[in-house]
Amino acid sequence: MKCRVLVLAAWAAIACPVAFTAAQPGAAKAEKFPDPPKDYDKKRDGVARGTLETVEYDSATVGIKRKARVYTPPGYGKDQKYPVLYLLHGIGGDENEWARGGAPDVILDNLYADKKAVPMLVVLPNGRASKDLTARDPIPKQSPAFAAFEKDLLTDLIPFVEKTYPVKADRESRAIAGLSMGGGQALNFGLGNLDTFAWVGGFSSAPNTRRPADLIRDHADAAKKLRLLYVACGDKDGLFRISEGVHKMLDENKVPHEYRVVPGGGHDFRVWRSDLYHFAQLVFRGPAAENKGTDK
Repeated sequence: MKCRVLVLAAWAAIACPVAFTAAQPGAAKAEKFPDPPKDYDKKRDGVARGTLETVEYDSATVGIKRKARVYTPPGYGKDQKYPVLYLLHGIGGDENEWARGGAPDVILDNLYADKKAVPMLVVLPNGRASKDLTARDPIPKQSPAFAAFEKDLLTDLIPFVEKTYPVKADRESRAIAGLSMGGGQALNFGLGNLDTFAWVGGFSSAPNTRRPADLIRDHADAAKKLRLLYVACGDKDGLFRISEGVHKMLDENKVPHEYRVVPGGGHDFRVWRSDLYHFAQLVFRGPAAENKGTDK
């Protein structure tokens, strides 16, 4: 209990050094997601590259122009339409965090070179919907801005992306995923808006994640609408119990999902880069039955 209090008080610092071992539920299925190959997140010679650019959009929610970064895949052109992944950062980051530590453009470029992923746009927003708050502000002060990003995302950013880029504008062409605080946002916003998102991923989701009992309004409806629900965390992450709790709720309510426990994984980009590697290969593919996993 003491450890849980420490996590809630300062979870951004991962202050609770608890080791969770192979006895954790779902650990036996970790081989479904083997470690990525060597140098999967390093630039290769002779590989076609996508483009990562910074854009600004008008946010009626916040009342200012806000920044986001957008990755377009190799061979991008306006003569075809693409699905979109909205990829969210952690509590200490902004629209640049994934690019600084996660190499999303490199990981995707390499996956495309190996013909392992569907070409997609990736939007990296600032999940702090505020005029002046930054990662340096106290966490309690930032919390309302993280919650307010749901409205900014749905009413400002997504319409901007769909007006500006040649993308498909249906729920089955939208995915949302994120790390830590962004993982909590992805589960909250994705599962709370299944008419907008069909593909949802929470990587090491943090305590901003809604209680498992509050994440899904109608479990049968969610099971029908979700094309993929990916829940993952390292087994040595001090926030492991959050993902474990979500997994247990999904199992109990028969909501198909992929549950990944990363052996030896902490709360860091080593885990999150590998999550993106696996998640990017699963989204926007085939009929629903091919993408739904269960942990029974």
